[in-house]
Amino acid sequence: MDIHRYEYTKGRLFESEIPDQPMDLLKQWLEEAVGAGVTEPTAMCLSTVDEDGRPSARMVLLRGISASGLRFFTNYLSRKGSEIESNPHVALTFWWGALERQIRIEGQAVKISSEESDLYFYSRPLDSQIASAVSPQSQTLSSPSQIDEMFLAAKKEWGESVTRPEHWGGYDVSISRIEFWQGRPSRLHDRIVFEATEDGFLRSRIAP
Repeated sequence: MDIHRYEYTKGRLFESEIPDQPMDLLKQWLEEAVGAGVTEPTAMCLSTVDEDGRPSARMVLLRGISASGLRFFTNYLSRKGSEIESNPHVALTFWWGALERQIRIEGQAVKISSEESDLYFYSRPLDSQIASAVSPQSQTLSSPSQIDEMFLAAKKEWGESVTRPEHWGGYDVSISRIEFWQGRPSRLHDRIVFEATEDGFLRSRIAP
């Protein structure tokens, strides 16, 4: 296999240009990813660990930003939901290749309130509500058509009256560590880390 060597040349990260609060920089980078036309700029890799210490990862969509963390929604009975239940320590990773940027986040996932989950669930398109309510996420299907048949049957039965199932809702990931990575030539990448303390976040630069 030929190995392609890509040279990163699109930016730098200087302390004088970095906000004091990491969430401000995350929002700035996210806006710039949207402006650059990145496909699914809110997509982030969620990594979890099961009770035996074995990791797994998948992409989820960012659906909210607060002063202390990030929000996503899922089926609580899915594999990721089961693993979070046994070990709430998770990692999130954004990768925006067009900007040669990466954000790595470590923290704990906590279920949000039923009221907050309802608010988001009912803001979604009707078909998305039905799909989330009917899908036995991560469970074995008997055929490729089974999930389509389940969806169509539920759509016929429920019409526009869909109830959010108790096993579907949101998590907030409270940040303990967040790293901003900007690619640079010769692999001399800029890496800025914020670590949570009792008094806020402590910022440092680490080697590439």
